Amino acid sequence: MFQTYDEALSWIHSRLRLGMKPGLKRMEWMMEKLDHPERRIKAIHVGGTNGKGSTVSFLRSILQEAGYKIGTFTSPYIEQFNERISINGMPIGDDELVQLANVIKPLSDELEETGLGGPTEFEVITAMALYYFAFVEPVDAAIFEVGLGGRFDSTNIIHPILSIITNVGTDHTNILGDSPADIAFEKGGIIKNGVGLIKGIKNEDAKKVIVHIAKERKAPVYAIGVEFEAENHQSLPKGESFSFRSLFHSFEGLEISLLGKHQVDNASLAVMAALYLKNFYSFLIDPEHVRNGLKKVYWPGRFEMASESPIVILDGAHNEDGVKSLVEELERRYKGKKITVIFAALKDKNYTNMIHDLDGIADQIAFVSFDFPRAAAAKELYEASSSANKSYSDNWKQEVERKIKQLAEKDILVITGSLYFISEVKQVVPEFLA
Repeated sequence: MFQTYDEALSWIHSRLRLGMKPGLKRMEWMMEKLDHPERRIKAIHVGGTNGKGSTVSFLRSILQEAGYKIGTFTSPYIEQFNERISINGMPIGDDELVQLANVIKPLSDELEETGLGGPTEFEVITAMALYYFAFVEPVDAAIFEVGLGGRFDSTNIIHPILSIITNVGTDHTNILGDSPADIAFEKGGIIKNGVGLIKGIKNEDAKKVIVHIAKERKAPVYAIGVEFEAENHQSLPKGESFSFRSLFHSFEGLEISLLGKHQVDNASLAVMAALYLKNFYSFLIDPEHVRNGLKKVYWPGRFEMASESPIVILDGAHNEDGVKSLVEELERRYKGKKITVIFAALKDKNYTNMIHDLDGIADQIAFVSFDFPRAAAAKELYEASSSANKSYSDNWKQEVERKIKQLAEKDILVITGSLYFISEVKQVVPEFLA
């Protein structure tokens, strides 16, 4: 049995050696042993390529504002591991994580001896979250973010009261498929028989696949731009404002503190989800709960302003769609300004296209690596760039500090790429800005 937090966390991370093992057999086995915690939770399932975490946070904040106790399961973490399992935005305590690890470890050892093999890190954490929300700290509802894909993701063990698919883009193509249609098929695996689906998908091929799956499963669909939409978007100095229209309710002048037009879409999905829960599951949600909940959301590492003078932005743009959204927002807000980019990526990402887009916005671009098993080498990223003003360094901390010190008052520094990288950067940037 684990006595300390470090022991428990070390064991959880040791499961990374098993990599990804798609399928739900191990989860089904553990749920049976745990007396089916997944059946005791009102769950909302959130999948998609980008925007999952923000959508989860917007919806959690609205429901919390309405007085509900809301669990969230998200990945990866930005500031501390515990935030992956949170209640009302507060990560579980270290002692609670030790308690959960001691519940799951014996099952993991037993499962290891079966033909199914031991659970992966993500399966272990998913099981911990389900047990926690069902038995340790029972919640009014829990929002689960899909880890990868959907159909074979370990979170797909739940039977939710509502499903949300934010969008479909090209990410994890080596696992999910090369085309939007193939990826949509995997994402659509979270659609359950008769369970409502809210979708923010804009790619036409992906839309067709999702609509086909939903029709087969008799799942009612609420699509952005059809049953609901955001209008009158305006960028604010520290956020965005928009109006919302739907068949249930309309709002004027909603505000969010997260930066980026794409966050307006994510907020709209959350508003529609809240209205769905109100109308079909009797959640007591008033207009001021929606308005205040949206405004209070903070989600680190997503176009996060680490400093306003000079401007330093941290953004976990870890795939092609994420980079496109970042570039669009930089062009919208900082056109004509000198922009320096520091970029790190995982080697299993299609970083060539990401770098191409960043080359187009950056006056200078620096490539770095970081201490992570799947991190791409700085030199490989550098060689994929066609920028006339590029560099690379194997010491990312030194490079970040150097670029911050070189910033003129009106220059922009953007540190972007893998969310795992941004998690590390967040820990040191404050001291470099001091």
